[in-house]
Amino acid sequence: MRYNKLGRTDLKVSNICLGTMTWGEQNTEQDAGAQMDYAVDQGINFFDTAELYPVPRRKETFGFTEQYIGNWMAARGGRDKIILGTKIVGRSGMDWFRSSANITRLNREQITEALEQSLRRLKTDYVDLYQLHWPDRPLNLFSDSRGYVHDDQTEVIPLAETLGVLDDLVRQGKIRHVGLSNETAWGVMKCLNHGEQDGVPKIQSIQNAYNLLNRLFEQGLSEVSLREDVSLLAYSPIAGGALSGKYLDGKLPMGSRQQLYPDFADRYRKPGVEAAIEKYRTLAQNNGITLLQLAQKFVDSRPFVGSSIIGATTMDQLKENIAAFDVNWSEDLEQGVNEIHLQNPDPAP
Repeated sequence: MRYNKLGRTDLKVSNICLGTMTWGEQNTEQDAGAQMDYAVDQGINFFDTAELYPVPRRKETFGFTEQYIGNWMAARGGRDKIILGTKIVGRSGMDWFRSSANITRLNREQITEALEQSLRRLKTDYVDLYQLHWPDRPLNLFSDSRGYVHDDQTEVIPLAETLGVLDDLVRQGKIRHVGLSNETAWGVMKCLNHGEQDGVPKIQSIQNAYNLLNRLFEQGLSEVSLREDVSLLAYSPIAGGALSGKYLDGKLPMGSRQQLYPDFADRYRKPGVEAAIEKYRTLAQNNGITLLQLAQKFVDSRPFVGSSIIGATTMDQLKENIAAFDVNWSEDLEQGVNEIHLQNPDPAP
């Protein structure tokens, strides 16, 4: 296991972060406990969760994931050995998150309520990293992030206001550090400017999708990450399981996410996805490794990645994912993935 600095903090996070979004939907609390036990035994010290989880999001299961983590930490102890990140939802019409509002917003009242709820479920009095799951302003990051559709008609909570609330919570000791998720280069730099000018907390991380099928982070955000020491916490490094190869040739394994939640997997069924995966699989085979190993190690080898967020629904999957990071990244692999990328650029943004 390798440990990287989180942004400009004094925290050292494992290069593998344990993702948790299936806990409470596809995974039981017993499953979650077993995964956390195994991950810690392998040297993982970084867990990522969110008030939104599990996914697919439902009123009936809202908060289960954080509860499972809280129960595990309370039973096992060693809270100070775990670097724990969670997230607050951005603007949405999901009406079950707040007691006083039907629309979730990143204002003082809602941030305060959301954090208190997360702390209660997690059975802790602080989180190491509190992230804005997506912005308050309208963006099309979850549809086709190659384009930006400007909207200056919608009323937006200013970033300065949101960061000011987070600053108060940092001063109260309830948050150690602040991060973003599903953000743009403009959003990151705007937050960093507020940090310098207004004395609010500096953004230490950004959690965006990044994998062989979606390298859009490299267009602008990678420079911001490296120059400003904002660590990428890469989610979907194997593209929701697509880069394991299990969906090739029209296969749809029972119990897989694409079989259980077909709408969830739309971004990995776009034209050009399967052709690209086939090429990556051939590259991996020619170099004596698996497609999954190629996908995981590609993300791990990028200089702007602080940690790769892996998720699994079975212990066998978890073990295979963790073991994939032991592969050596070679010049042949680097050249090979870049050639394929030029031929098949970002088929699943």
